[in-house]
Amino acid sequence: MKRTLSLALAALLAAGGSASAQTLEKLTFALNWFPVGDHAAYWVALDKGYYKAKGLDVTLENSKGSGDVIAKLDTGRADAGVADAAVVIAASTRGSTVKSVGMIWDNTALNFFSLKSNPILKPKDLEGKNLGAPPGDSQRQMFPGFAKITGIDASKVTWVNIEPAAKVAALAEKRLDGVGDAVTGLPLYEKASGKGNVVQMLWADFGFDLYSLSIAASAKTMKERPKVLKDFLEASYMGWRDVMADPKAAMAIYKKRVPEIDYDVISENMLMGLALMNTERYAKNGIGFIEDKKMCNSVDLVNTYMGLTKKAECKDVYSMEFFTKIEMPKKTN
Repeated sequence: MKRTLSLALAALLAAGGSASAQTLEKLTFALNWFPVGDHAAYWVALDKGYYKAKGLDVTLENSKGSGDVIAKLDTGRADAGVADAAVVIAASTRGSTVKSVGMIWDNTALNFFSLKSNPILKPKDLEGKNLGAPPGDSQRQMFPGFAKITGIDASKVTWVNIEPAAKVAALAEKRLDGVGDAVTGLPLYEKASGKGNVVQMLWADFGFDLYSLSIAASAKTMKERPKVLKDFLEASYMGWRDVMADPKAAMAIYKKRVPEIDYDVISENMLMGLALMNTERYAKNGIGFIEDKKMCNSVDLVNTYMGLTKKAECKDVYSMEFFTKIEMPKKTN
């Protein structure tokens, strides 16, 4: 009887020790808007247990643009998030301590969508037009810079505040002349407006190229939880590696985790995002690598063209301290 009790006690203690060892660090990750292909990697990392293996309990939540994500990070409502690097740079001059700690898209995705029946093909076409985007959207915040570098009169462009999820319908229903959105959103717009009926105007085609979507972190997370942040980044880039290696498998996981997504549209959307990541810089340095020269050039662009009241400093807007090299797959689909 004593032996039985001893064994039972030992088992109980072992179970308690195991439970203690499995205590996970909570981390809230703010996605930049409603579910799109740009977010697939984080669901893959979650589903495959990459976060849990690092001792992390990660919660993914939607936001209303990069500005909204930065506000969440600065106020402690999120620990890390997806935010356009240019918006992070601009925010640093207004007292934000958020930094980009890893890149997502190595090439810019800034873009305007319009309809073929009322096309916006070049910057000058924007004058006299009504454009839609939330105040915190990357295109909205970077527009003063785009206007200056392309020589258009920004005062002749009217911005309309709309929710991120309302952009597609607003354009399809011709309530707006155009919307600012990432180039990867084309499948969503074509679904609503018809194949071949949507026109793109990529900012990079007119000399405006800077760092784009990044993973950003709050000062609190960077200072108080450096290992948690480093582990989160590594697990996230493992997710991106798997998405690159097998997009179909990644989409199957995404659809399982977020059933409301349109598989075909989001799949195409995701592949367009992967094209922005398939670069020599990532092949050489690992997924998410931030190059000092390109980042500082991006800061110069923001300083020169966004009309900030204070100059942004390159050292204040990003950190490679938490980066772990995750190599791209040998073959990307």
